[in-house]
Amino acid sequence: MAEMAPIYEYAKLILGSDYTGHGFDHVNRVAAMAKQIIAEDQLQVDDFVVESAAILHDTIDDKVVADVTKAKAEVENCLRGAGATPEQISHVFTIIENLSFSKELLAGAQVTLLEGQIVKDADRLDALGAIGILRTSYFGGAHQHPIHESERAPKTFTDHADYRKGTTVINHFYEKLFLLPEKMHTAFGKKEALRRKEFMTAFLTEFYQEWDV
Repeated sequence: MAEMAPIYEYAKLILGSDYTGHGFDHVNRVAAMAKQIIAEDQLQVDDFVVESAAILHDTIDDKVVADVTKAKAEVENCLRGAGATPEQISHVFTIIENLSFSKELLAGAQVTLLEGQIVKDADRLDALGAIGILRTSYFGGAHQHPIHESERAPKTFTDHADYRKGTTVINHFYEKLFLLPEKMHTAFGKKEALRRKEFMTAFLTEFYQEWDV
């Protein structure tokens, strides 16, 4: 039977020093949220695939690692060492290779496995609410994005490189975050995403009032 301990150890090694909002704390929350979705919606899934994909999804992300090909080989070795079956390894990679918002937006990538839909919802919920506001600001600061420029309208991206450059922290709410609730797959994910979006909308109302002194 596969074990989760080596998965967590590897993810902590890779993500423990990340300061862009994609660190080990993030993947831990995604894994916990995935478990909550399973429980709330009473879903029957491969729990190892869900938890492994949740913990490992940012270890192959080009926002975090310099060599994605090498990272994928290391993740495969990690999963094999943890006792995952070939089918489980295949399912984990199907999920984590197609999870990102940019791939869905620009390349039409979709996750059809229920396990993947759970992880996707859990990951996107961590981009919303109070945590989402802080993570967006954290990432923006790490990449020298302006907080807000009143004359700079949100963009519709068609190019991956342009998407990675971003615009402003506040524009990111409109360019990505507020698009997430309608893209949720699970019942709990949809409900929680809307709740968190309401909080963010209230935050923006206060933000604009304070910004335009």
